[in-house]
Amino acid sequence: MTVDGFKLLAEAHDYLLDAARGVPAGAWGDATPCTEWTVRQVLNHARLDQQALVMQITGVTPPSDPFEPVDAVADDPIAELAGVLEAAAVAWESGRGSESVPTPMGPMPAGTGAAAAALDAGLHAWDIARATGQDLPLTEEMAEGLEDIASKLVDFVRDSFGKYAPPVVVPEGASRAERLLAFTGRDPHWSR
Repeated sequence: MTVDGFKLLAEAHDYLLDAARGVPAGAWGDATPCTEWTVRQVLNHARLDQQALVMQITGVTPPSDPFEPVDAVADDPIAELAGVLEAAAVAWESGRGSESVPTPMGPMPAGTGAAAAALDAGLHAWDIARATGQDLPLTEEMAEGLEDIASKLVDFVRDSFGKYAPPVVVPEGASRAERLLAFTGRDPHWSR
């Protein structure tokens, strides 16, 4: 399957925005599948990661460390997230015609970088939706689009930086989305 990283990124950004918009007012402090973080922290991590992934393109660093997200939200966290996602998409798009763009993971085609950003956004959208009881599953179609970039990045990031939990074993016959979530260290059946 040939994946259009730019299209995948747009879909993952929409998924992340939908999940963030659906967080009930009292659920921002709830536990998430990212066991060390609340819903607020996952949202902040996802927002900061989108900035960090394009910082070498834009020359703008995130305001804080994506891996030390604060446990607070802005006055309008949805508007803040939407602005960051729009700027990130524009940054990736600016490299569409180039052979490669600089990224924290080294130079790569912009479409590949956009797919990497989509993986991060899609996974954290699922984390937020799952943590807050929303009926917003990671779709089989999105999981299929994310499989290739996940196979190239997850083990590297896990081994080099310890940023993904070990893979979770899923039963034979698990769905594509369940397999992707498990590969990234998430229990596909995690519940609040």
